[in-house]
Amino acid sequence: MTHSPAAPAVPVRSEAPVLCLGEALVDIIIRNGEILSEHVGGSPLNVACGLTGLGHPALIASWWGDDERGKAIEEHATAHTVGIVSGSDKADNTAIANAHLDEQGRATYDFDLVWDVPALPPPASLAHLHTGSFAATLAPGGAKVLAAVKKMAINGTVSYDPNVRPALMESPDKVIGRVEEIVSLSDIVKASDEDLAWLYGEDTPVEQVMRKWAKMGPGLVVCTRGPWGAYALLSGDRDMLVIDPLNVEIADTVGAGDSFMAGLLSGLLDAGLAGSPEAKTRLKAADWSQVRTALHRAVVTSGLTVSHSGAYSPNRAEVARVLTADPLLR
Repeated sequence: MTHSPAAPAVPVRSEAPVLCLGEALVDIIIRNGEILSEHVGGSPLNVACGLTGLGHPALIASWWGDDERGKAIEEHATAHTVGIVSGSDKADNTAIANAHLDEQGRATYDFDLVWDVPALPPPASLAHLHTGSFAATLAPGGAKVLAAVKKMAINGTVSYDPNVRPALMESPDKVIGRVEEIVSLSDIVKASDEDLAWLYGEDTPVEQVMRKWAKMGPGLVVCTRGPWGAYALLSGDRDMLVIDPLNVEIADTVGAGDSFMAGLLSGLLDAGLAGSPEAKTRLKAADWSQVRTALHRAVVTSGLTVSHSGAYSPNRAEVARVLTADPLLR
């Protein structure tokens, strides 16, 4: 594995929004059987909030109820300047995720929800489509997510985070076909080492899965490894890059992967490596000097998130302070 020197990215910003397609729900935080708090969450909504905090327009398309918790989701999205796709509030009830924290603050989940997809904006009106978690695999909405990804893959760039949820996905055999189909249509794929262990088995090296996925189509594949940082693989480079984590005191890991994804997308959008058909081509031809800044932004945003309780979304000013303190992250 190699480490490469960084080069400054040339900002290429799009005013069109990023569409985050997937669950928006209420996380109930539980430790030792005691409910500590309720937070609005859901992986794609967290990514949308992370993106707006970093200066990128974003929309959420999801499926929640016209009830008290649904109103909390809408208020949360509005507070983070995330646009809401019309029809997202048509579910019978708002989805709930029970997040059980262990002694290290790591979360495992069980759910009470139904998943579907509202009518979506046309791909030409979007800069990028991000999806993930169970959105692509849980019926009836999963088939609609796949259709949206296929349309966007022709018109622009797509990112995907499988964000495995065993309680909903049930078994690897039931979802691996859909997961790999979305991977093959995506430009940017991010997964955790725990995701890959569940999908492919504990004994399968993450590097092996990353190389397999990179051959399927994505320009960039990233695997986060908690306290060991992350690995990144460009489809046009045989070597992997190792990205060290930010050294912070962890409150909990809720939303850490989503914050990493938001930081990564933010950096790639700024570098002109996501957000347009031309960006798709540029990412395929990119080298480490062009993507390393985006990877560092992902590490910083996720590090700031885990230093807070809940799915905290840092802003550009907070990221800038970390970069000022550690110039090697620039």
